[in-house]
Amino acid sequence: MRLKYNSFDEIANLAEERKIKISKLAIEDEALSMGKEESVLFDEMARRFDVMCESVRAGMDKDQKSMSGLTGGEGYAMHEYAAKNGALCGDFMAGAMARALAVAGHNASMGRIVAAPTAGSCGILPGCLVSLYEDRKIPKEDIVMSMFTAGAVGMVIANKASLAGAQGGCQAECGSAASMAAAALAELMGGSPGQCADAAAMAVTAQMGLVCDPVAGLVEIPCIKRNVSGLVIAFSSADMALAGIKAHIPMDECVDAMREVGDAMSPALRETAVGGLAATPTGMELRKRVFGE
Repeated sequence: MRLKYNSFDEIANLAEERKIKISKLAIEDEALSMGKEESVLFDEMARRFDVMCESVRAGMDKDQKSMSGLTGGEGYAMHEYAAKNGALCGDFMAGAMARALAVAGHNASMGRIVAAPTAGSCGILPGCLVSLYEDRKIPKEDIVMSMFTAGAVGMVIANKASLAGAQGGCQAECGSAASMAAAALAELMGGSPGQCADAAAMAVTAQMGLVCDPVAGLVEIPCIKRNVSGLVIAFSSADMALAGIKAHIPMDECVDAMREVGDAMSPALRETAVGGLAATPTGMELRKRVFGE
């Protein structure tokens, strides 16, 4: 049976019935849809994970600068701070935060990244998955398979709502990325398909209504730091689901609500850079610094 990707709850329920992971269900469906062997699709996804790993490494350069010059070196700064002083949230989370900052900063400097699901939210999924791979030594095969679960979440959100900040605000970008990552994390840590759905739903809920207000119209301020917020939400949502805490509002209904909230947002708060932080005095001054009067 082909998946329609218009209900993540249905996907999770089907995986539960078949007693398989969501990732297995998703790769089977993609193989059928594209007429390719599962091994070929796995290798293609593995290459994407390799790009994520490389973007983390490249983004840790202390001399990194964005094209505008407004940002750069955030990943390096977080890494050094944690190494010297210890971080309030612990070494593992500090490392994950540094990776998310590194990838988002690499994007702002025009480096090669994986849009997961967008360039503006590109640090969340790599920050989560590369950290489990490098620090927790989760096998690469498992990490790559979890990306199919993340992809299934993204497909449903794209079909039911939007992944674009210009249409749904940052909830559609960082919110979707956090939801994708939360489901992948839950699966990687042994969660059931139902727990993956709960994790995804709680991550959507945590960023409901988040506006898109990029200073100077650039994907830097506050976008880079919102990737860290999304990463923390992904981890906390996965942990809650794995603890047996229910989302209560089903994932599909959360996505429907996200779409309604996005539709209700003022255009000034949907990537137009004329509202929110972009319209603050400092935001306007930064715009002038980049583009002049």
